[in-house]
Amino acid sequence: MTESTEKAPKTATHDNEPKEKLRQFMNSGWGDTERTDVTLSDVGAWAAKRRDALSQAFPGERLVIPAGTYKVRSNDTDYAFRPHTDYVWLVGDQTSDAVLVLEPNGTTGHDSVLYFRPRSDRSEGEEFWRDRMYGELWAGRRPSLTETAKEFGIETRHVDRLADVLKSDVPTRVRRGEESSIASLLSGTGIDEARDGELAFVLSELRLVKDAFEIEQLREACAITHRGFSDVLSEMDQVRKYGERWIEGTFWRRARAEGNDVGYTSIAAAGPHATTLHWIENDGPVVDGTLMLLDMGVENRNLYTADITRTLPVNGEFTPRQRELYQLVLDAQNAGIAALRPGVPFRSGHVAAMEVIVRGLDAMELLPVSADEALDPDSMIYQRYTLHGVSHMLGIDVHDCAAARNEKYNKGNVETGYVLTVEPGLYFQAEDLTVPEDLRGIGIRIEDDILITDNGTENLSGAMPRDIEGIQNWMAP
Repeated sequence: MTESTEKAPKTATHDNEPKEKLRQFMNSGWGDTERTDVTLSDVGAWAAKRRDALSQAFPGERLVIPAGTYKVRSNDTDYAFRPHTDYVWLVGDQTSDAVLVLEPNGTTGHDSVLYFRPRSDRSEGEEFWRDRMYGELWAGRRPSLTETAKEFGIETRHVDRLADVLKSDVPTRVRRGEESSIASLLSGTGIDEARDGELAFVLSELRLVKDAFEIEQLREACAITHRGFSDVLSEMDQVRKYGERWIEGTFWRRARAEGNDVGYTSIAAAGPHATTLHWIENDGPVVDGTLMLLDMGVENRNLYTADITRTLPVNGEFTPRQRELYQLVLDAQNAGIAALRPGVPFRSGHVAAMEVIVRGLDAMELLPVSADEALDPDSMIYQRYTLHGVSHMLGIDVHDCAAARNEKYNKGNVETGYVLTVEPGLYFQAEDLTVPEDLRGIGIRIEDDILITDNGTENLSGAMPRDIEGIQNWMAP
């Protein structure tokens, strides 16, 4: 039995139609490429434990979690494939057009089967040399069923066998939200938004507490990100010449060299662009005397991402006014981190940081009301200058566990093993007439990735300078 079922290859209108003699020649004379050195990966062993936890939540039900498929960027070109986060967490695999099925086994557990499209057979058919999406000569080598089974410790079957499985009369939940090449098959299971939504939030809630493997992945992502920031600072002459574009490109080079990619589009915001929270145009100048807000994170090769922000003086030295504002944000961040420990509300860090920010703004006479009135839940007018919350979960996604219920996340308590950001900021818009002219166009944010430990916190990105003296030394020629 071959691993693939022959279908018409995906070609383009400008491709040549091969002659029969070429077909015969292309389908012969190839060596065996099956890898015999594949062993169980670290992520495969951890993923099996995660599938067991999910299994316990849904006894007697079939669970379907697709990896997703390619997404069109323009015409017949696609974005680089990145699998769905829940799929990666449960399998470790990063292959497109794969589907994890947890099939109830008649007791209280499930049998895990991975359906995917493996490398095509070179002895028959044309997919391997003509298909632009899956052909090995066009898109690169896909793993075999056997290789994947060994690497991730899971039973594997060709995706063509999935349709018959989904026809059987078993209560089914599908992790929806991503396009998939098997969308038509999944639609046959029926869409029950409540049932499928429950699967989504259970998966997010299971991912709230990071296991030991995940914590080490996040440490690595933070370390690579640190090196990426240092790369930018070592090329400040080019940054001044080419502006924000050079920052983005330089950091991306490190992300690709040591990781998979950036975990999100880098924010390289200089001068007044720093007051736009998600500035991703990255096409502006970088001018001495101003600040640059760099919010960037490397996604490592197992797809865990850092999320770190530093606000840096372009010429390496803070002005007195910049120092005053920066120190206020740093004090707020320190207060936010100090407020976190197991069992406290998730928003404790935010509350502590905002207390410091507001008292500081009041001392600088930048509030139209008293600090107490500004902090009143019925007022909170200080948010004109702070705009966003201080924390979000971090993991495989930069905004991780987003489908979790409020009572487990934003309105819940933090637990040992959570990894979250602490990122207060101050943003004075260029056209804001409520602040002195010398403050307009200044944006400052400081962000670190914080692990909740049994006794408090560990700053996973703490090796990156964030105090004023440390930053100036970091930037010194």
